[in-house]
Amino acid sequence: MVLSSIKKKRVSKKLKKSWRKHVNINDVEEFLEEKRLEERLGPPIETIPDEALFKLDTKPSVELLSKTERRKLKAVKPLKCFSALQPYTNVPDPIAKRNRVRTKEERKNELVKKKEKFNKVKGIVKRKSIVADLNRKLDDIKRKSRPKRGEFAVDLWEGDNQKEEEWVDLNTKNHNLRGISVPVKKTIGRKNKDVPAIEPPHPGMSYNPSYEDHQELLQQVAEKEKKLMKEEEHLRRVTSGMFSKVTETKREQDWLVDMSQGLPSKNNPQSEIEDSDSEFKSLNPAVKNAKKTLKQRRKQKEQMMLEKARKMLKREKKKITDIHNLQGLVKHVDTVSEKQEKAREIRKSKKEQNKKLTVLNANKFEEPDLEFNLGQEISGNLKNLKTEGNLLMDRFKSMQKRSILAPTKRHTHKKAKVKKYTKPGHKSEEWKRTVARSIQT
Repeated sequence: MVLSSIKKKRVSKKLKKSWRKHVNINDVEEFLEEKRLEERLGPPIETIPDEALFKLDTKPSVELLSKTERRKLKAVKPLKCFSALQPYTNVPDPIAKRNRVRTKEERKNELVKKKEKFNKVKGIVKRKSIVADLNRKLDDIKRKSRPKRGEFAVDLWEGDNQKEEEWVDLNTKNHNLRGISVPVKKTIGRKNKDVPAIEPPHPGMSYNPSYEDHQELLQQVAEKEKKLMKEEEHLRRVTSGMFSKVTETKREQDWLVDMSQGLPSKNNPQSEIEDSDSEFKSLNPAVKNAKKTLKQRRKQKEQMMLEKARKMLKREKKKITDIHNLQGLVKHVDTVSEKQEKAREIRKSKKEQNKKLTVLNANKFEEPDLEFNLGQEISGNLKNLKTEGNLLMDRFKSMQKRSILAPTKRHTHKKAKVKKYTKPGHKSEEWKRTVARSIQT
């Protein structure tokens, strides 16, 4: 009998990688897997005693119940749809005490709670709380106004059904009232009813106006023209008027003078560059830090005290002067208050006008120019009257003012420059003879 001498393989197991590779732990894994299975499904039947597996019943454990009682017991039990959320294993939770997310009130600092309590006693409440209380009240009104099942106390086909409930939001009202002939309070897209369809013209535009009406019309036209001229003058002053006009020769001379600054010239011999061997002189030479004497400090302190006393005396004199000028101050205050009141009235009137205007697009409506005739152009009869304006443009502006059409601006487009040339096949015989004659010469 020959004994086979098989040498056992020896490997290093220093690292975890080598240990996992060369060590057989299948038996341990199988044992642990059996244990985990027992924890999930329970211990094996061989180890469970008979008393735990079997039970001898001599009397029913549950008495026979009626259908109503069984239904009540079934209602207490959890729903079957929640069974997927229940644990299906007998393994206990390894972490018995888990962290719980605290509520917003629990996370709040004690100082914040104390401050909120103090503000509540004083009557200081946040807007968020006020809105929440209002929504809560509206929700209660909505719930109470909801009819009960089987109750028909309101006739849907009688009376005005467009009743505005308190709890309905404004956007909901506008959305539901659209298209049922109910006016919705909206500014955009609403016709401006304050402007009449046909406005009466100015009396000065008549073919036979009175002298006062005609002069009033000319005064309005002149004021508008002055305003336009003032705006044009302002634009010219802040653009091209800010720069002075210089001739070409003067510009070249100024440029030559600016470029020759600092260079040596015949007229300025002192600006010649010094030799490099000359002595170096600092631009900021050192200054001796001479300390002030006691006498100088005393004099300086006396001057400061005198200056302070002089300012105080001046302030007191100003107070006395203001007391004597009290009547003038009261008059000045009244004047300022009157100016502010006028400005306030102007702003209020502009605001009212803007409310009447409807915004249909980004362009603002501009009043058209007034139609007028000069004194020598008025003939006194319609036959010889010089017509002004355009009826179509007048109706167009009226519709824009009444917010029927959106205001527009005149757009100008630059025409592209087209290069013109003659195709060789379209050249005339005269042109060909001219070209041939030029080549021969």
